This record gives sequence, C-alpha cells and structure tokens, in this order.
Amino acid sequence: QVQLQESGPGLVKPSQTLSLTCTVSGGSITTNYYYWSWIRQAPGKGLEWMGAIAYSGSLYDSPSLKSRTSISRDTAKNQFTLQLSSVPPEDTAVYYCASGPYALDYWGKGTLVTVSS
Repeated sequence: QVQLQESGPGLVKPSQTLSLTCTVSGGSITTNYYYWSWIRQAPGKGLEWMGAIAYSGSLYDSPSLKSRTSISRDTAKNQFTLQLSSVPPEDTAVYYCASGPYALDYWGKGTLVTVSS
C-alpha cells in the first residue's frame, strides 16, 4: 500500500516561495506508470491540480500555475517536492500530494499552508 506524507512550513510570507515535500513509502516513485501529483484546496473552493512528475521524471504543469510552479524529485530519498514562487495570500490552502497508475488512488493527509505576513 502506497503511503504519502506532506511536510513543510505551515506559514509563508507573501512574495516568498512555498516549498513542500512529499515522502513516499510502500512503493517507489520510479514504479512504472505512476504519476506523482500536487493538488490544493483553498478555503471554500474545490480541488485544484497543480502539476505532476511521472515515474520517468517527465513533468506536467497546470497552465494557470506553470510560471510559478516547480516540481522535482529525489529518487534516493523517495520524495518529490513542490515549489510555488511569489505567493500571494490567495495561495493559502491545504496542499496534498497524491499518486496512482491511472488515477489518484493514493493521497496524503494534506498540510495547511497559510500565506500571511
């Protein structure tokens, strides 16, 4: 059973870079056909897919966030990371990492990130 755990600062100042790490257990991030995604949910809003990194290392970006988002991985640590630059208060949300071979079958519990001075 694949398990995912998000980690990172719970508070980020406006205009700074938000950095989160997803640590994976129970499976490898290089397992064929698995895609490792970041999703967020702002207060009172729906889920927003932010981007993904594939088992091969290929990257997939959300058009609306592409200019501010960077996703990378560390295969030795079995982790993948999200960096979101120049954050405004509107980026306050619960951030999730998720994965699966054909759908987002496995989810972390989510971590709340508040953007505030």
